[in-house]
Amino acid sequence: MSTTNDSGAQRHSSAHEGYSEGHLEGHIDLWRTHLGRSRTISPADAEELEDHLREQVEGLMAGGLSTDEAFLVAVKRMGSIDALTHEFAQEHSERLWKQLVLSEARPDSRSAPSAGSRSLKVALGLAVAAGVTAKLPNFFGIDFDGPGFFYALNIAFFVLPFIAAYFIWDRRIRGADAIRIGALFAAALLGVSLLPAPAADAVGPAADARILTVLHLPIALWFAVGISYVGGRWLGNSRRMDFIRFTGELFIYYVLIALGGWVTVGLGFVLFEAIGIDIEPFFEQWIICAVVGAALVATWLVEAKQSVIENMAPVLARIFIPVLTLVLLAFVGTLTATGRITTIDRDLLFAMDLVLLVVFGLLLYSVSARDAFDPPNLFDRLRVALVVSALLVDALALWSIVTRISEFGFTPNRTAALGINLVLLVNLAGALLLQLRFIQGRAPLSRSWDWQVRYLYVLAGWATLVAFGFPLLFRG
Repeated sequence: MSTTNDSGAQRHSSAHEGYSEGHLEGHIDLWRTHLGRSRTISPADAEELEDHLREQVEGLMAGGLSTDEAFLVAVKRMGSIDALTHEFAQEHSERLWKQLVLSEARPDSRSAPSAGSRSLKVALGLAVAAGVTAKLPNFFGIDFDGPGFFYALNIAFFVLPFIAAYFIWDRRIRGADAIRIGALFAAALLGVSLLPAPAADAVGPAADARILTVLHLPIALWFAVGISYVGGRWLGNSRRMDFIRFTGELFIYYVLIALGGWVTVGLGFVLFEAIGIDIEPFFEQWIICAVVGAALVATWLVEAKQSVIENMAPVLARIFIPVLTLVLLAFVGTLTATGRITTIDRDLLFAMDLVLLVVFGLLLYSVSARDAFDPPNLFDRLRVALVVSALLVDALALWSIVTRISEFGFTPNRTAALGINLVLLVNLAGALLLQLRFIQGRAPLSRSWDWQVRYLYVLAGWATLVAFGFPLLFRG
């Protein structure tokens, strides 16, 4: 990646303000050396952070800053390493470094705690706003379990725009980029409202298509959140893998918050029941606020605690890959031995597809945690075994789906199952080929990383097609 350009050189207004390319590289070398002292940042993470720093420098230079100013502002903006940035500035005494980096972060200024407190206040404010928004329809007579799938269909709009708003604030996204993110949610909301709605007691293709919209809409909209996470521009952004990691960490934190919430609610039931008060009606009426608000709190926790938990999801992936591989191989062997391979019912097919999606996630997180410079090891071969076992399961699922379609024809559920299994089949086959080439020394690990990240476009496209296209294809 280029660290300077002609326009940057032309902006040097004086000798003491402008640094040559060699000076800039020297500053980056010092920054990289300082970063390497942290025990919480791996060499692979440091390399990725350096790429972010260089991108920031280029962007700031394009915006009119000198090379020197662009470097210092970029260092200050590396929010995930604020403490290290502060220490870095303290260790070097150049006047401009002190002015730009330490002016708002003196040892006695408590700027880092105040920034964390400010982000928490924003997250809590958005959590309250999300809860109020989710509760408003209930005040107008729309029940949580009422007909028409209203709450199920709109739950994504009660949560995801507020998470995106948090990142728009946190990443300082302005102008056209912020408008585009908002337009994505607005267009999705308009599209959902225009979809043909089945009757309240309807059964058949139209009702099944509505359920598929409920399941796939959050997946499609999650990529709009990803655009806000990476700073407003998704294409070619090196932070896309960071968003994948964030997704896993958010899921883990949300589950932990939910478990803690259920324990707290259970204790509340016990206490109030002991004094003869039934709080179940109150709980049922307001639980939606907690459900959507917890997502904002979990978002803040993931961002605030990155240095502690940024590798949690990849570590869990390393634990579960060998376990899931054994489970899948045992499952395929049992199906074959018992003869049930020809009698895969709909519930079993759904479970198989769910497992395949889990395999896709495990591959993503295991690749993201892998040091690209380490030689192939046993875990890489375990990843191959997992992909092979998943391909066997996918082949069985496809065989069952095609058999059902040939006998009974296309329905929304069968078409969706056929599509997602074909999408996963292509992904798994590509992952297997690239993993084998890496083990044989014929391709770098980065190829696997690129394959998985770019395949997110395919998943987003398929989820969007199912969410908005199936209700039109299967109207009755």
